Amino acid sequence: MRVGVLTGGGDCPGLNAVIRAVVRKGVQEYGYEFTGFRDGWRGPLEADTVTLDIPAVRGILPRGGTILGSSRTNPLKVEGGIKRIKENMAKLEVDSLIAIGGEDTLGVAQRLADEYGIQVVGVPKTIDNDLSATDYTFGFDTAVNIATEAIDRLHTTAESHMRVLVVEVMGRHAGWIALHSGLAGGANVILIPEQRFDVDKVCGWVTSRFKASYAPIVCVAEGAMPKDGDMVLKDESLDAFGHVRLSGVGEWLAKEIERRTGKEARTTVLGHVQRGGTPSAYDRWLASRFGLHAIEAVHDEDWGKMVALQGTDVVRVPLAAATARIKTVDPKLYEEVGVFFG
Repeated sequence: MRVGVLTGGGDCPGLNAVIRAVVRKGVQEYGYEFTGFRDGWRGPLEADTVTLDIPAVRGILPRGGTILGSSRTNPLKVEGGIKRIKENMAKLEVDSLIAIGGEDTLGVAQRLADEYGIQVVGVPKTIDNDLSATDYTFGFDTAVNIATEAIDRLHTTAESHMRVLVVEVMGRHAGWIALHSGLAGGANVILIPEQRFDVDKVCGWVTSRFKASYAPIVCVAEGAMPKDGDMVLKDESLDAFGHVRLSGVGEWLAKEIERRTGKEARTTVLGHVQRGGTPSAYDRWLASRFGLHAIEAVHDEDWGKMVALQGTDVVRVPLAAATARIKTVDPKLYEEVGVFFG
């Protein structure tokens, strides 16, 4: 059997660990051959490939990014896209496909499996940790560690100048990174997309912190929105999956805090730093397990499934279960950490 492998969407620490595990087990235990598709769904659309064998995956475990490249190409929006994928897979003698990606990449994989009969297995990937049916996704732990370290460092400069520092982290629809890193880093305010925030209340927490002779840190997810406003956007353009570019809420909030409290405020936007660089030990471990179980699913011909972490077990779930809804922060969990605000 020849198995295709692709990585789609935003890059993420741990992608190379998945590729390595898939190839190592697939070659050593099953005698499979592997074809890597470059740049997400663009690869099978244009038959742009690279050979994946054991020498090709040596030394990639600690590397960030993906040796296959990635993109947000959506074959469902390309005229004749699915037909081209099927024709190219047949021409390249690729029998099945392992798609590693988030909500958008796996949504395409589900359509290919359910509606077009393409033999697909999915692997969940997103630093936002917002995919349903899996407790954690690799990349999330690395992102939280990076954001926590940034908050740790910002405490000292905030207190040196007695100013407010607003830290903007990733999180379009789900505030898992903000919640985890904000709590771990001792942020005085945590704002997430699931709960619209009151700017006056935020300013009250900031003022309270100054009264205790400490400088406040505000951790805000890029998708967080004020009660009386809209999502802050970089521009109005959309990607191939219909997503707008976020970022800007941190700068907007810092200006509002400064205007309303009279206290100097600055913004740090972590952006792509959160998804770059070497993956954490946990992400390497989880990504490797996902890769091992994904190739097992291929061997069992269990198509249309995604590997997922539930408790300490890696299980298989229908791709539809992963893409049906976004996994968001439970309001009770957010309320629980509210004792640390202000």
